[in-house]
Amino acid sequence: MLVLVLTAVPPGLRGYLTRWLLEISAGVFVGKVSKRVRELLWERTVTMVRTGRAIMVFTVRNEQGLSFLVHGHHWEPIDVEGVTLMLRPHDSQPGLAGGRPAATGWSKAARRRKTR
Repeated sequence: MLVLVLTAVPPGLRGYLTRWLLEISAGVFVGKVSKRVRELLWERTVTMVRTGRAIMVFTVRNEQGLSFLVHGHHWEPIDVEGVTLMLRPHDSQPGLAGGRPAATGWSKAARRRKTR
């Protein structure tokens, strides 16, 4: 099984991939192809993607049963004791959590308890 997720790629690449894979949503392709075809599809994707991004997830015989290939993403796969995890980049602005400044000091409930 193969899942290929594309973001901001030329329409020609999406058309090329529909020869072997089924596009189930915009930029999301799934299918079952051989290892050779999978490698050729990835090579073609990397050459045609330009400034876009691509992630390929496919089945392999390992502990997780799957593996990743990434091109043009900030997130990158890393190996941690034989398990592949996706490393998320560190926020460029410290103290921000989800776009909001980090809370400092005591909560309102803690302040009320302290004054009693």
